[in-house]
Formats: sequence, C-alpha cells, structure tokens
Amino acid sequence: MHYVPRILVTGGAGFIGSFLCERLLETGAEVLCVDNFFTGRRTNVAHLLNNPKFEVMRHDVTFPLFVEVDQIYNLACPASPIHYQFDPVQTTKTSVHGAINMLGLAKRTRARILQASTSEVYGDPAIHPQTEDYWGNVNPIGIRSCYDEGKRCAETLFFDYHRQHKVEIKVARIFNTYGPRMHPNDGRVVSNFIVQALKGEDITLYGDGEQTRSFCYVSDLVTGLVSLMGTGPEFVGPVNIGNPGEFTIRQLAERVIALTGAKSKLVHRPLPQDDPKQRQPDISLAQEKLGWAPTVSLDEGLKPTIAYFEEEIRAMS
Repeated sequence: MHYVPRILVTGGAGFIGSFLCERLLETGAEVLCVDNFFTGRRTNVAHLLNNPKFEVMRHDVTFPLFVEVDQIYNLACPASPIHYQFDPVQTTKTSVHGAINMLGLAKRTRARILQASTSEVYGDPAIHPQTEDYWGNVNPIGIRSCYDEGKRCAETLFFDYHRQHKVEIKVARIFNTYGPRMHPNDGRVVSNFIVQALKGEDITLYGDGEQTRSFCYVSDLVTGLVSLMGTGPEFVGPVNIGNPGEFTIRQLAERVIALTGAKSKLVHRPLPQDDPKQRQPDISLAQEKLGWAPTVSLDEGLKPTIAYFEEEIRAMS
C-alpha cells in the first residue's frame, strides 16, 4: 500500500502558506491547512477545496491543537510591519506560544517540524551579506521587536525541544519573498510599489531609497522549504532561504514603473525606526545542503505579481 504523508501547514491560507499547500498536494500528500484568518485569506486556498486530500481548519496556534500528522510546517505569524504591529502582544504570543504548541504536537506525534523563521532575526545587520552563524543586531524594545524577538525565541524553543526531547526540527530563515496572493495593503515594499503604480499614485521611498533588499519569488522559496524538510535528520539548520540578488529600493521602484508603464513619480518620506539598511542572504549553506538556489529573476517574478494586483484592484473598484 502506498504511504501518504499527512502534513500540517499552520498559516496555510497566507501568502506563502497557500503556495506551500498547493505544492504539497501536487506530491500526493494529505494537507491540513490551519489558519486563524487574521492575515490569511480564504480566497488564497479556495481553488484547493475540491481536492479530497485538502482540509481547512480555523484555529489559532496560540491554543493547543490535537491532530495526527507526520510533518508540520509552522508558518503562522503575521509577517508585515503593518500587521504584526497591529497587536504586538498577540504577535509575540503567536511566535512563542505557537512554537510551544506546535513543538508539543510534534513531540507527541513524532512528526518532523519546520519553523518558518525570518531574516529579521539578524536585525539591522552589522555584517553583510548575512550568514547563518551571525547572531544578529536586534533592538529588544523597539516597535519591530514583537516580530524579531518572537521569531528569535521560537528558534530557541526549536533547538531546545530538539536537544531535550529529540524532536526532529528544521529551521528556515526566510528573506523578502514576493509574488501573487500578497496582501494588497500589507505595507511591504513590493506590494506597496505595485499598487501605487497601478493606481497612478506617486511611489513612496523611505529615506534616500538606497537601502537594499533581496527579493525571492514565492515558487523558489517553497522549493527551498520542501527541500529542507526532505533533508536527513542530521541537518536541522538554521538555513537562509532567499535570493542573493541585491537591489536598492529605488531600483525596485524603477523596475515596477517600467513594467507597469505607470507615470508615477518617486517621493521621499523619513525612514521608520529600526528599518534595516541592508538585507542580503548568503545562501552557500542552502546550495551545499539542499542543492537549492533561486531561479526566478526579479523581472520574471514581478510580471505575474503585477498581473495579480491588477485583478485585485479591478475586483475592489
């Protein structure tokens, strides 16, 4: 009899989670998508509901969950500043209590569990590009700390459950990811710029626009996560998953204007507190251990993303 793995994806109706659910279903797995729909959207997974191997459960990971699964991808947590600063106490609870509850589930069911951590654990980095052995430069009491420190504490919990309870863990540090199904008003730079350009508004640059980011297309990221989950028990991470191509925010704005044909002008606003100046992953570990590297260029990824936002704006007007 063919063995079908049962896989839990927390935050499964979110931007990245929905693409991950889709990919796992393509492999023949049974997928349980858990989401409290704070930032996740039913429309992201509506097209999967007819699949008999797919199930959606409304649940908040800050409460325990009792299900039988073989693998857990823990993606639950609002990831954009607008959303995670809306209720910062709840954001920290989602990272910390959520990790404790999912690790407890993994311990009970002997499931392998992957934590979707973040490049934000590096804070405003003092080294460039960032390697996994860099401990970070994080403000523990700033307005972004609920997310940064919540994710750092989740990594601590993962490694302690691994050492203390022999739970099989994987930790991925996700760098800026973009693609269709991003929230139109999540305040992230790619969605902001595309929405502003499509509406014919001026494009807002914070600071001088020379701060850099690395943008990974969502399909590349999902491939990295699945590859990490598939590695042997001896490799736990953390491992950077992101696109090492580095662009200034100004260059991104110029690409979006060119691809949308917008007449938008660039306008400058003050830089928010603790906003990192540079963000670029060193992915040599992912290349070595996962055989993974991104394949989608910025222009290739922006085109379907722009098309998605055109549909969204049309539906809202």
